[in-house]
Amino acid sequence: MHATSRIVEPEILDKLPPDDPRAARSRRDLRRVNWFMGNHAIMARALRENIRGQPEQIAELGAGDGHFLCCVAEKLAWRNVHAVLLDQQNAVSTEALAGLSKIAWRAEAIVADVFDWNDPAEIIIANLFIHHFDDVRLARLLDKISHNAKLFIALEPHRFYFPFPCALTTLIVGCSRVTIHDAEASIRAGFVRREISELWPDKTNWQLTERRAGLFSHLFIAKRT
Repeated sequence: MHATSRIVEPEILDKLPPDDPRAARSRRDLRRVNWFMGNHAIMARALRENIRGQPEQIAELGAGDGHFLCCVAEKLAWRNVHAVLLDQQNAVSTEALAGLSKIAWRAEAIVADVFDWNDPAEIIIANLFIHHFDDVRLARLLDKISHNAKLFIALEPHRFYFPFPCALTTLIVGCSRVTIHDAEASIRAGFVRREISELWPDKTNWQLTERRAGLFSHLFIAKRT
């Protein structure tokens, strides 16, 4: 059962400095949450199914410490891909950069607001990111993406009617209070049905796919036709 409307509210991690111990702990928590949700495998499968051959570039919006893209890259048999890790905070870890380098990906970390970043990218992905925006700002972001990419894939929280009990499942993987709070907020701001598709600006020249993925995730794919 899901809530009738999205509620977008501040998350604690977004306000913490990158060097705050609580932020470091929460970023480690997110690694476990992504594993628990199966998001690495879902994203890797979506990329494989929607790309012929091998891409030259992938940009991740809201990349955080870079661990998510590193894990996705390890599941793909691609080499010499230019990875752009975009985040408003300087949080990309040396571990993630080394991991991408090990599999012959060329990583570039960019610190910028997503609305100020204007470089085109062959593929843009986002993981647990676009739910931070209300519908007005999200529509602006999707319009920007539609002009800069050929393929966009987003993995977001599925919105449930009872977000707090769902958020408490993060205790299974040992998450902190900050992460539990942010998980509840994320679920309230999550998506159901075709809510992202309805905000996509160009429905004529793009193939849109949107559905629930796994137990807790919501998958959106926009592919230029």
